Parts: sequence; C-alpha cells; structure tokens
Amino acid sequence: MPWIVIALASAAVTAMVSISDKTVIYRYARSPLTLPLLIGMAQTTVGIITLGLTRIPPAATLEASGYAVLSGVLFGLSGILSQRVLFTEEVSRTIPVTQSAPIFAALMALVILNESISSQQWLGIVATVAGSTLLSLRITAGMSSIFLHRSFFLLMLSAFFFGAANVIGKLALDELPVLYTHGLRMLALGFVFLVIAFRSSPWADVRGYFSRRSPALLFVGTNEFITANVGLLLLLWALSEGPASLVTAVWGTRALFVVLYSMGLAMVWRGALGEVTSPGIVMAKFLSVALIVVGIAAVAL
Repeated sequence: MPWIVIALASAAVTAMVSISDKTVIYRYARSPLTLPLLIGMAQTTVGIITLGLTRIPPAATLEASGYAVLSGVLFGLSGILSQRVLFTEEVSRTIPVTQSAPIFAALMALVILNESISSQQWLGIVATVAGSTLLSLRITAGMSSIFLHRSFFLLMLSAFFFGAANVIGKLALDELPVLYTHGLRMLALGFVFLVIAFRSSPWADVRGYFSRRSPALLFVGTNEFITANVGLLLLLWALSEGPASLVTAVWGTRALFVVLYSMGLAMVWRGALGEVTSPGIVMAKFLSVALIVVGIAAVAL
C-alpha cells in the first residue's frame, strides 16, 4: 500500500527535525520556550504563505476548514508539551514515548471515523505502548527500585493530542486538498506556539540570535521552513490515502529513526545532544524501540 511508504518517509524526515531541535536546545537555548517561540514565528509565516498561494478551494466548506484548524491546534499543544520535556530530557528517550499516539488514534478513529481494528492490530498497539513505557523507566543504583519519570505523563498527553490531531485532520482531508489543509494547520500550530511561548526571556534569546547571527538560526530555518514541512506534508498525504489509525501507527517508526540518528551522533561525537551512551542504556533503548516497532508492524499488517 503506497500510504505505508509515504508514512515511513514522513517518519524518517521528521526524526531529523527532532535531532535538529535537540541540537538547538542543547547548545543554544537558555529558556524552554526559546525554540517554541522560533517555531511559532516560522510556522505562522509558512501558514500565511501557503494559504496565500493556494487560496480557498472551491470545494472547501467551513466545517472541513474548521477541522483543519482544530487539527493544527491539537498538533500545536502536542508539540509544546514534547518541546518542554525535550528541553531537559534525551531526544532518544523523549520521542519514542510520544509514539504511543497510535493507541489514542485507534480509539478515536474507531468512534469518529468508524475504522475497524483487528485483534492483531490491538496487540500491536499494546506492544507499542509497552515499549514506550519501558523506554521511560528509570532504574536506581543497585536495581533497588524502578519508577516512571514524571515527564512520561506529559509525553503521554502529548501523544493523545497528536493522535487526536491526526484523526481530526483525516476529517478535513476527506474534503480539502493536502496543501490547503497544511496551510491551515501550520497557521493554527504557529498561533498556539506564539501564544504560549511569547515571553520576555525567550524573546531576549531570539533577539540575541539575530544580533549575533547565531548558528541556531540556520538550524531552525532549515528545520522549520524545509525539513518539518516536507515531513508534515508527507504525513498529510499518507493520511489522505490511508486510515488514520494505521497511518499514525506506521508513523510511529519515527522513534526508531530518532534513536538511530541520536545514538549514531553521540557515538561519533561523544556528548553530542546530551545523550548517555553506556552499553546498558544503549541496549535498553534499542530493546524498547524494537518492541515499539514490532507493535507498529502488527498494527500495519
């Protein structure tokens, strides 16, 4: 099925976005809201330009356009939460937890879109969530206790918002072209980021980037104007061709790409992105992500 290939391509591209985001956070940002402010500025611009180029399609209805805007708002809330956690946590531990979104997307798609889910697919969804949980576990010295890091619950809420954004986005795509839907979503996402992130401390950070011509601007510019939009357009294309529950599940392979990219960088440049690369941690991450990927495969097949 072509939508599987498109969703995988989107996962691989958007994983690069996460790596670039963490690079900016780890090396340049002083506030957890600095990068969200830059993202809000960039994606609001992208939304305005895209809508200016596409215009309003003749077949567009107020209801479908409203779904696209709501999808963007939910996507924005998901992004704000994951960005907040990413400021203090490793990218290879943060992103895989957000890939538990398929369980929420499946439940909502079952009710809202009347999509059917087989027993095998439900087992795959459970495996995905289990892998996400294992990846966020912390083991104290001496193996005396295991507990969930508090960021896990924020990331699960982020996953819920992302799953909802895809299901609502599917409703919009049933009537609207992909590019127009993308423009509405990015405008709404950018607005959410600006409302939450426009504060004195991150604004001082951003002004400093421009006055010093910081390399952070190159990372963010490439990321937000090119890489992120390519990845998200591919995701919308996949959603327009396939069921929202399964597209979201296949897109969850982004976790695997993030871990591969981040661990590869950390091994080549020790200390890159703040990643810990002890043998035990590396093994635990790959086992957890392997479980997620097995679950995703079960959902998609």
